This record gives sequence, structure tokens and C-alpha cells, in this order.
Amino acid sequence: MKLTILGCFSATPRRDTNPTAQVLEIKNHHFLIDCGEGTQVELRRNKIKFARIKHIFISHLHGDHFFGLVGLISTFRLLTRETELHIHCPKGLKEVITLQMKLADSWTNYPLYFHELTSNKSELIFEDDRVEVWTIPLDHRIYTNGFLFKEKVGERHLHMPSVIEANIDMAYYSKLKQGYDVINNDGVLIDHKKVTLPPNPPKSYAFCSDTAYKEDIVPIIEGVDVLYHESTFLEKHAHLAPKTKHSTAKQAALIAKKANVKTLILGHYSTRYEDLNAFKLEAQTIFKSVELAKDGKRFSFD
Repeated sequence: MKLTILGCFSATPRRDTNPTAQVLEIKNHHFLIDCGEGTQVELRRNKIKFARIKHIFISHLHGDHFFGLVGLISTFRLLTRETELHIHCPKGLKEVITLQMKLADSWTNYPLYFHELTSNKSELIFEDDRVEVWTIPLDHRIYTNGFLFKEKVGERHLHMPSVIEANIDMAYYSKLKQGYDVINNDGVLIDHKKVTLPPNPPKSYAFCSDTAYKEDIVPIIEGVDVLYHESTFLEKHAHLAPKTKHSTAKQAALIAKKANVKTLILGHYSTRYEDLNAFKLEAQTIFKSVELAKDGKRFSFD
């Protein structure tokens, strides 16, 4: 599981900082999460192939989280994309995007599907044989969701010395990895557990931006490997958090601690701050395993 931060600052883009966007690579999927201004430029800068993106998840309809979307959709058209594109988003985004395309007479030449969200409860919004994605209802000034990405349990691994010793034909390797017992070349039934190793533990990633402190999400994200949680403010500006429905670094750390996550990544910093390390130091007074998001930074979680 890999995460590339394309932008992690709040509000307006600047010369060297970008609003929210990131790409999660999980089980051969490239999921784009939020799409602030400049996202397609950052995709190119980070050498992420546009064609790999088939699903986009938009948390809410504040501009710093989706103003880059219509431009990306348009570029896909100019690049003669044929692969369908799915956008999982709050209700209303389809109307915004289609009006822009209508007035510009720039309809896509590829299938474009909007999956609009309205529920205030966590719900399954995407699933295949490798991954499932759930919403995380958040507390912001408008309807907002985070997203929980969960790998499904994968195949077992062949222990080749044992497989060879058991005299099993290659034609049965796939069955072994799927957890089936097989007949070897001597006609003997071989227990798959004796010649394979357990699958890798499934990984999980929770994205939470933007939101006020909300303990209700703890049961949803309990035990995730990685939590990205907004931390717009430091404690010296904590009085601004309730008014703006944002969180502080310490509040993000409290959520991480209560949910027993493995790693916390902070982001969505207010541009009033010059020293981002202060966010990490404040969060670590509550929760030790803290990382700082940074535009262009890549995380790998094996």
C-alpha cells in the first residue's frame, strides 16, 4: 500500500503548496482522493499515469477539495481517454460538472459516472474482489465524508521447497494459493496448509478531511494501519477549530489514540504556519507514531 501526497494545505494554493489531493495505491488500484486546484499538474510532477485513475473520491464541495476536477476530466478527454471514470462524491457535484461541460460544449468521449452520496451513516460505496471502500461521516460546515479503504484477504503464498517435496504439479499452484487441498503426482491428497504460507495481513487506510473533532468515527476506523487526519490548527489557535469545524494536531492525535491506529499522518495545515514540525511535536504529546504530510511525499506501508 502506497500513498502519494499531491497537496495537503488548506484554503488557497500558493507557489509551493497545494490544496488537498492524494493518490492511494492499493491492490493494483490507483484511487484519487480529493482534487484541489493543480492536481493534474502534481500528478504529472509525481509521474502518476492518468490512465491508472479509474475512481475519484471527493470528500465535500469546498473548492480546495474539488476545483481541480473539471480540469482533470477535460484533460482526460483531450487525451482521448476511453476507460470509464467513476466519481464518488456528495450530491450536487454532478450538477456542477455537467453544467460546466454543457456551457463549454465539452462532453467527455469516455463513460463518466457519478455516484452521489447523501447518507449520514457509514456505507459501503465500492467493492471488488480485492478492496472495499466505506464512507466516514465527518463534522464540517457542509456535508462531508472521509473514506476508509480496506484490502480483502489475499491469496496464500507457496512455500516452494515444500511444494517440490510434495511432488505437486504446477497446474495446481493456483488452487493451493486459493486455499484448496490438491492431489499430487502420486495420487496423494495434500493439505494446502502444509505447503503454503498464510496471506499477508490486509492493509487499511482512513482519510479524514475536513472535520471538527468527532469521536463518533472511532469505531469505523478502529485499528486501521494508517489514518490521515486533518490538523488545520495548532493549540495556540484551538479556539478557531469549533468555529470553522476543523481540528487541531492534538485532536487528530486523540482520535488516532482512541482508535488504536498504527500510524497517524497529519495534513490540511493552515497556511498561517511556517514550521510544520510544530504539528508533529504537539501531536506526539498524545500519540507517538506521527508523520507529516508534505506535497510530493510518498509513503509506503508494506
